Amino acid sequence: MSEASVAVHADADLLAQAVAARLLVKLLDAQADRGEASVVLTGGRVAAAVYRAVAALPARDAVDWSRVDVWWGDERFLPAGDPDRNETQARAALLDVVPLDPARVHAMPASDGPAGNDPEAAAAGYAEELARAARPGHATLPHFDVLMLGVGEDGHVASVFPEHPVGYETRPVSAVRGSPKPPPTRTTLTLPAINTAEEVWLVAAGADKARAVGMALAGAGPVQLPAAGVRGVGRTRWLLDRAAAADVPARLRSLR
Repeated sequence: MSEASVAVHADADLLAQAVAARLLVKLLDAQADRGEASVVLTGGRVAAAVYRAVAALPARDAVDWSRVDVWWGDERFLPAGDPDRNETQARAALLDVVPLDPARVHAMPASDGPAGNDPEAAAAGYAEELARAARPGHATLPHFDVLMLGVGEDGHVASVFPEHPVGYETRPVSAVRGSPKPPPTRTTLTLPAINTAEEVWLVAAGADKARAVGMALAGAGPVQLPAAGVRGVGRTRWLLDRAAAADVPARLRSLR
């Protein structure tokens, strides 16, 4: 697994712009290498700002969006189109603006979807969809060029929360019941699945994230602080604003 690098930007707006530009470069590089690209999206305030920034950049048209696979790291188990779903947020900010192939947009199931109001069935169905997209052979997951994560105030990533049973899961996708953050029912990629990505980006802004970010980079345990258990195969990037980086040792920071 990769060592972590830390890039610190002056504020949340500049962070979003920088992550958007970095994402476009990553997608272009992946398409140059493999002919296609795959991204795993996250939700939250900063993520929405990143997606809006991508949509606004002229360089977005350099990407062949018809050859981009879009996945999600987690989802709120709510009806399709609910404004609290990560999918709804991403579609409004970016996905409905660029010419994606609908067959390559892999939303996590909604509570009114084919699996019905059963998050375990929904999680199993998403695991099957991932397996179908994997390369022939024994792989159970497709290649992820970049997997984006927010970081919660408590150090959670995706919907893997501290001291929650999902932190021990070895299956690639899990249902989440009793989430400490509403809504209580969710589906999520697990840490073993997250850690198969070529690059994992942890994006955080705001002083309320500083303690969790600092503890994760100091080597906290992954069950107690899931963000500490995230590692990309090739790169692990912490992309922060100054407020979120307040507790990061100066020797780890790369100021931008």
